[in-house]
Order: sequence, then structure tokens, then C-alpha cells
Amino acid sequence: MAIAVLISGGVDSAVVVHRLVEQGKDIHLFYIRIGLDIDEGDCAADEDIEMCTLIARKYGVPFDVVSLHEEYWDNVMEYALRTVKAGLTPNPDMMCNRMIKFGYFEQRWGKDFDLTATGHYATTDVLDGRKYLATATDLVKDQTDFLAQITQEQLDHVIFPIGSLPKDEVRRIAQQAHLPNATRKDSQGICFLGQINYNDFIRRHLGEKPGPIIEIETGRKLGEHRGFWFHTIGQRKGLGLSGGPWYVVKKNVEDNIIYVSGGYGTAKQYGRVLHLDEMHFIGSCPWKDVSRPIKVTFKNRHTPVFMNAEFERLTDREWVLRSEQDVQGIAPGQYAVIYDENRHLCFGSGMIVGS
Repeated sequence: MAIAVLISGGVDSAVVVHRLVEQGKDIHLFYIRIGLDIDEGDCAADEDIEMCTLIARKYGVPFDVVSLHEEYWDNVMEYALRTVKAGLTPNPDMMCNRMIKFGYFEQRWGKDFDLTATGHYATTDVLDGRKYLATATDLVKDQTDFLAQITQEQLDHVIFPIGSLPKDEVRRIAQQAHLPNATRKDSQGICFLGQINYNDFIRRHLGEKPGPIIEIETGRKLGEHRGFWFHTIGQRKGLGLSGGPWYVVKKNVEDNIIYVSGGYGTAKQYGRVLHLDEMHFIGSCPWKDVSRPIKVTFKNRHTPVFMNAEFERLTDREWVLRSEQDVQGIAPGQYAVIYDENRHLCFGSGMIVGS
């Protein structure tokens, strides 16, 4: 069985290589290169490729660098910048997985292999002959929320060799195997773009547009922002206001106004009802009857915390989540990811359009 392995230069995908080699699998490593939006070179990518080359040499397996630069910028970044400019909160990592890693890569290179392996913290489960996306053993590292826009066809072709391991065990395996990146720090940046400064990135593409920051309860102007696109609902840091904490609770895109509310306990930052559009199920809807509320768990951000809710279809397009707990920072444009009651199976996701 031939397996394409998407490798990033980080410890997770390196341990994927180690485990597959130990299992005697026939593997071929691939690094997807995406150029930056500035002409200063991409030192981070060069370091990643050097690390991937060392891993390939260590295990004596083939390694190729493939480019999906235009596809990434025409799809993932176009979506992200368009969404931000509209005053919404994008999820580029989610779209990157669907369009790039399991989209264009699969169409051009992955299709020549029996399976594609990645270093995502996720697992799969088979019920009644159907393969489901399932949560990782390490719920703190679980990345199913970033995978909740993939298709059934994409899921059927992928494996997650480290999804059943806690992160500490992955590090231990890397050190025991003397992998060159065993102690390398995890990347925390936007998918493929690494440690770029988010505000600098947005500024290069959308510029600045100064406007007022208003206290929503009183209408009092507290300060100025440099553009509503630098801020998202639920944000606390980076507002430059004294006497806080202050939370972004609303944006008026037309008039370029940011509304905030003060105090850790302000009710304005919470809600319990999430209206969803563009509902995407991995495969098909798992329930036969969606005309009545269904008990589920969900996430509306990358977190190990699952919330209990009732999930119901209202119209052909609109679904609603009614959470049992207060939900902080409900941001239109972001995605709510739907799981079963046991926090195990991930069914898909829908875009939040309101609360």
C-alpha cells in the first residue's frame, strides 16, 4: 500500500513518518510550498524544507516539494480577505484543509496513492460501513474543528497516524527516535503562513480606515480603531483602551464603528443561540428527522471545550443551535462545528450568521 505523507517540518508529521516506517508502509513525503505575499523570501519555508529533507534522508524515503502558491492565494486568502473586509471572522485553516491539502494536492498528487497521511490530531471511526471523522485522544490538541469542512471522499482517502496519541507521547517518540525536530516549537500561525503578524498582513492588503470605538451601553466614544477589519467579536486585547477589560461586542461595518462593553462579566459578550447558514455535513446529514431538535455538542472556536446544545433545521438553508451554556464571542463568519453527544464523532460545520 502506497501512502502520500504531507510533512511540514514540525514534530507531528515527523512522528507520522516514523510510525509508518515502523509499520513497513511504502511512503512518499510531500511538502506543500506556499509563497508569502511579500518579496522578502520565505526563510521559514526554507527551514521547514531543510528539516523535511533530513527526515526523508533518515528514513530513506522519497521527498518532493510541490507548489500550490496560486491556488492558495486565489482560494484561501481570497476567501479570508473578502470575509474580513465584510466585517466577518474567517477560518482560513478550515478552508486550507478542504481546498489545498485535501483538495488540489489530492487531485494532482494524492490520487496516485492508496492513502494520504497527515499529522492532524484527529481519528476516524467506521459505523455501518461509513467512515466518520472523530476526535483525537488528546482533546486539548484535537483538530477536528479545522477538518469539519472536508468531504466524505476526502475523508475516505486520509489517515491520521498520531490522532490516538497525546502530545506528550508524540514528543517522547520523537526524542526516542532522535528526530532532528524533536524539540522544535509548534507553529501557531495561519495555515502555511507561519509566524506572520496578523495585523501587518491585513494592513498590507486592506490598509487602514480609522473610526470610533463606542461603549455600547452609553454611546460614549472611548477611542479610535484603525479599521474594523483588525477586530473580531469577543476580542479583548489590542484595543488600546484604559479602564478595562473591554470586549468587542458588535461591529457596524457601514459606519466603521466598533462597539465595546466593559468588565469581565458583561452579558454583552455572551449568547446562547447561534443561527447557521451554509451547513456542511461530511458525507450526508446523520439524522433522518431534522424537523425536531436534536441533542449535540459543538464548538464555535478552537478549544478543548465542547458545549451541549439542541440543533434544529428551520428552513432549507437555516439551522439553529440553542446552547445550554453561555457562549462567549459569537462571531458571524466563524464556523460552529457539530459533534455527537459523546464528543466523539464530528459531523460537519455551519457558518454563523447571527445570534
